[in-house]
Amino acid sequence: MREVELERQLKVLANRRRLSILNLLRKRKDVNVSDVAEAIKLSFTSTSRHLTMLERMGFVEKEQKSLNVYYRITSAPTDSLRKVLNLL
Repeated sequence: MREVELERQLKVLANRRRLSILNLLRKRKDVNVSDVAEAIKLSFTSTSRHLTMLERMGFVEKEQKSLNVYYRITSAPTDSLRKVLNLL
């Protein structure tokens, strides 16, 4: 893996809110944005922003179901993500 890509991944993972989101998704598998926001005690907008960052890095996947968007840990996690999930 290129060093620049690893640096980007680590920057996204080096945030307590995003780690809380990953921990929640690890435990509950498939969660909508509202439930994530409630669980980590953060606004819907801020939660959505964190989830977007995690999705852009390939750490989570999203699925639209009716009016709700559900997130889950990606089916093909990177080595970095696997290591972080094992620490949570």
